[in-house]
Amino acid sequence: MPQLLPNVSVHPDCRHFRGDLPCRPNKEHGYTCADCPVYAPVTKRVLLIKLGAIGDVIRTTPLLRRLRAEYPGCFITWLTLTPAILPQREVDEILKFDYASALQLQARRFDIAINLDKEKEACALLLNVRAETKFGYTLREYDGVPWPVNAQADHKFLTGVFDQLSLANTKPYVQEIFELCGFDFRGEEYVFDTHDDKGYAWPTLPPAAQGPRIGLNTGCGDRWTTRLWSDEKWIALITGLQAAGYAPVLLGGEAEHPRNLVLHAATGAAYPGTFPLPQFINLMHQMQGIVTQVTMGMHISIALRKPTVLMNNIFNPHEFDLYGRGQIVGPNRQCVCFYRGTCRLGTSCMEDLPAEKVLQAVRESVPLA
Repeated sequence: MPQLLPNVSVHPDCRHFRGDLPCRPNKEHGYTCADCPVYAPVTKRVLLIKLGAIGDVIRTTPLLRRLRAEYPGCFITWLTLTPAILPQREVDEILKFDYASALQLQARRFDIAINLDKEKEACALLLNVRAETKFGYTLREYDGVPWPVNAQADHKFLTGVFDQLSLANTKPYVQEIFELCGFDFRGEEYVFDTHDDKGYAWPTLPPAAQGPRIGLNTGCGDRWTTRLWSDEKWIALITGLQAAGYAPVLLGGEAEHPRNLVLHAATGAAYPGTFPLPQFINLMHQMQGIVTQVTMGMHISIALRKPTVLMNNIFNPHEFDLYGRGQIVGPNRQCVCFYRGTCRLGTSCMEDLPAEKVLQAVRESVPLA
């Protein structure tokens, strides 16, 4: 234990130690390093770079479980564009990706550094950060091309640059990133915050007597619009759910607000409105099941361990692991627009996904009492 002044001992290897401010045990309990009862030496320092999008950040969280298991006492630093989505109590240090964070990370040394993004700025950071062991993607210095840092990253790298390999892939995303890091995937669940401790109240939600609440996440973002389902299909599903004894609840953000107002007016389905992300997550937690397309809502539903009925057409269904809760349903005709934002045939094949098919998947995934 070093001493910076006579009789003043310091534990700089403790996970609570800050260096710029008093640590929490000192602030809250008056503990000092010399006789601190919560001294916790860090065994390994791990840097995890996963910038975005939000859904991809959420589905990377199972890695936290394995890192904690493989390296007890490790200190995990996560660099991301969306710090608020991460479970604050489960990550030791959460940094928002900006110039200041990139600058200080390049001055530090880690035992393990992992980059799961092919964005050039993320790859450049892995190239320049000092770490004994690196996983994922780096930047080739002579041409600025993202590149696997070792053979373990080859599979995930190649499925991202050749559609043929992506279509043939049978590994879920979570398994791929585990293997990229040198781990076998053992079904580790997401690590997520339900925000139950925030005191959110939901008086407008249907009571239990009306049947299991089925959240309907009606949007899909503006990038892959080939996933959209028409209002007529949503109305058919809602009325079918109501007739079967379920209580549908419309979910979405600002982009889905106009559509949800239309669906609410047409069916009387509950629509609580739009909310900040933590509150929206807690709203989804009040559901007994979720119907969604491939979007942020899908990742939140899986993270909350809800039975999830996933409507999918343009993505490889093997990519998604529902952890045995729910089903993946697709159109009745083959989709020919793999990872395309517009339909080659003019009308999206999602219109060939009958509401009755989705309703049956809900019945099987969320049985009525």
